[in-house]
Amino acid sequence: MNPSATGEAAALDKLLSERHSCRAFLPQAVDVAVQKSFLAMAQKASSWCNSQAWQVAIASGAAVERFREAMYNAARDGTQRGADFPFPKEYTGPYLARRRECGFQLYNAVGVERGDKAGGARQALENFRLFGAPHVAILTSDPGLDVYGAVDVGGYVQVLLLAMQAHGVAAIPQAALASHSALAKSLLGIDPARKVVCGISFGYEDTSHPANSYRTSRAGLDEVVTWVND
Repeated sequence: MNPSATGEAAALDKLLSERHSCRAFLPQAVDVAVQKSFLAMAQKASSWCNSQAWQVAIASGAAVERFREAMYNAARDGTQRGADFPFPKEYTGPYLARRRECGFQLYNAVGVERGDKAGGARQALENFRLFGAPHVAILTSDPGLDVYGAVDVGGYVQVLLLAMQAHGVAAIPQAALASHSALAKSLLGIDPARKVVCGISFGYEDTSHPANSYRTSRAGLDEVVTWVND
């Protein structure tokens, strides 16, 4: 952090540094007033032509339990699969290395040995249990806006995650939930024509759980930025 940075920059850096993908939650629900507060903050996210492509459906209480059970059963049984956007064809080079690092950190934290395919599969299914979160949000884009609508929803996701962090609410964005998009839309009464970008499970972090004991690394600027001056 630049020591000459303003207070606002320091506050943002603190939120960015503290935010992480939470993979174990307490059962305590987040008050609706708190939810409305961070959602109102996230609504200030930028978008192409101010289109604000995002729509958010949030399940809590009995609804989230129905969602959790149905999604878990579908993922476990391999049924009702299908995403509205294509998933990555492959990870190569630095992207593969970063993905592996993240996966190994998680598996080491929760005691899954390398080569333990059954243990890895069990941990992957925790995505569909929402890691025990008391709430899940499904974020969709308008089909007519195509890829740029999805880009705008992705920008909204980042702002929403920071707004949640600012309210002391833990969260994890999940592409896994988009792999059963039709089921997710039917469970939450979402227009079938809309496209699921991702889900976000959220609540209050279980800080004692080993799945929350590690932090992922970030690439240095020299790996991602090119300055062109002449």
